[in-house]
Amino acid sequence: MAENQRNRNEPPGERGGDRRSGGERGGEDGGLRHALAVAMVPEIDELTRRVVADIHAHSDAYASGTTVSHDDLWEICRDNLLRALEDFGGLPPSAGDFEHAARETGRRRAEQNVPLDTVLQAYRRGGRVMWQVMAEHLRASRTGRAGRRDTADRADGTYGAGRTGDGGRAYGADPDTELDIAGAVWETIDRYSLVMAESYRLTQLEMQGRRDTRRVALFEALLDGRGDDPAVASAAAAALGVPVHDRYVIVVATQDPAAPPNPAPVLDDHGIWSFWRPRSGRYAGIVRLAAGESGVLLDLLRRRTTATAGVSPEFDRLSQSGRALRLAEQALRTLPAGSGEAAAFDDRLPEVLLVGRPEIAERLVTAYLGSVLDTAAERDTLLDTLRVWLDNGCSAARAAEQLYCHRNTVLNRIGRIAELTGRSAESGEARLGWALALRALPLSGTEDEPGSAEAAPGGPGGPVPA
Repeated sequence: MAENQRNRNEPPGERGGDRRSGGERGGEDGGLRHALAVAMVPEIDELTRRVVADIHAHSDAYASGTTVSHDDLWEICRDNLLRALEDFGGLPPSAGDFEHAARETGRRRAEQNVPLDTVLQAYRRGGRVMWQVMAEHLRASRTGRAGRRDTADRADGTYGAGRTGDGGRAYGADPDTELDIAGAVWETIDRYSLVMAESYRLTQLEMQGRRDTRRVALFEALLDGRGDDPAVASAAAAALGVPVHDRYVIVVATQDPAAPPNPAPVLDDHGIWSFWRPRSGRYAGIVRLAAGESGVLLDLLRRRTTATAGVSPEFDRLSQSGRALRLAEQALRTLPAGSGEAAAFDDRLPEVLLVGRPEIAERLVTAYLGSVLDTAAERDTLLDTLRVWLDNGCSAARAAEQLYCHRNTVLNRIGRIAELTGRSAESGEARLGWALALRALPLSGTEDEPGSAEAAPGGPGGPVPA
């Protein structure tokens, strides 16, 4: 029993590493294990049948046969039971190493997407049936030995006189040894379960890696314009887990040092699906939108990510992702680097037109605002007033409210701009030119964008005298 106690205290891995035969293990424990294994291996098909039936009775997932067929379950159970019995009894392995079946079970069930808890339950059910069959062998042995002893007692006239209470010895084992055997059965099942679970998790990681690689490759294919191929668009939709037809935008965000590296968690928190990848020093993402979420997306990008980002117009087919990427990149180019601003393409159309033609942007600024820029003392006040006046539909009264000055002050400043530029403030052409020149100013490279000094009476660059 001391030897048996030491065996029970050994870690499962070390105990499982003992591949000696039952005769070499020593003691009643090893001998009984060997004898049970030798008796049960020829009955492996019947044992497998009972285990499969028990698993079906206790698991709807297996009983349905949808994910794991009956033949698949039979094959796996038989292989696991045979190797477990050979390992348990110290028999030489019939094929490969003892734990191969457990590793194969973990790999196959992970690929079939059977929950790990369901597979572990099946291992427990198999262990329970295996011990039940062993117990049946032990009871049959005891019954047979008791019958033979009774016959011998009757023959010599000492029936019952010589019984010492040890008629329950099975295969020459006492009850304590049989308890050791029960513990050894569950130790074997636990060890095989651990091997299976480790293989299951490793397979899951490998599968996730393959899925991620495929998802990235197909997303890149969409951005490269290859989504026009219906097969590519369909495969990308399946890999990303979204429909081929829905409401989408492409976002291109700079990797600003102060901004999160990936906007996805922020959008996820607000129930907005997105998928992002680094691309040429930026992050490119596809965002799936519900009705009315465009404004929410821009607000989240501005307030929660602080990334400088351009957003494409909405599109309804994944095959349009490549074109949308180009439009989002153009919107991004209209924004000052590191500004933390997010702009939709449709809100920046004049800037988009100008940013690609710097020579035209420069000429617009020179032709419509050059003389104003030359007036250093008045420049900021005049430009701020012109911008507010144009934004308010050329209403001096509304502009005055925002600038905290008198209506006549606004009119005097607009008159001063007209005088400097030689253009009439009543001319639609002049107003359009001024509006475009203001948008071109930060893009032209001829002059920094004007300061935001408040054009209040008495403030910096105070009102131009009437």
